[in-house]
Amino acid sequence: MLYGEKAIQEAKLECWDNPYPDRDYIIEINFPEFTCLCPRSGYPDFATIKLKYIPDKKIVELKSLKLYLNSFRDKYISHEASINKIYEDLKKLLNPRFIEVIGDFNPRGNVKTVIKVSSEIEK
Repeated sequence: MLYGEKAIQEAKLECWDNPYPDRDYIIEINFPEFTCLCPRSGYPDFATIKLKYIPDKKIVELKSLKLYLNSFRDKYISHEASINKIYEDLKKLLNPRFIEVIGDFNPRGNVKTVIKVSSEIEK
């Protein structure tokens, strides 16, 4: 196993203390090389993951986020399930004031899908 594969296999989301917990500010992260596998066909799906959140006490550590998102590359998981899983894991880890995860999937078979999960939708 190559060192990158090992790092992805052992990936665990980590967080840091928010340096400005008394201030509302927005963190936006784009991950343009997300991949997972279609659970029905096994074909790869490609997407840009867009994360936006207002932190409370914690912020996500970026290298751990990168490795975590790369861990989906060999998983058979639907668009909807992958974005909801990412949302749930980040919300549980960070407990942010607001969080939104968007999966903007590349077209396949002339169909384009965008999945959006937001803490505003939950209310």
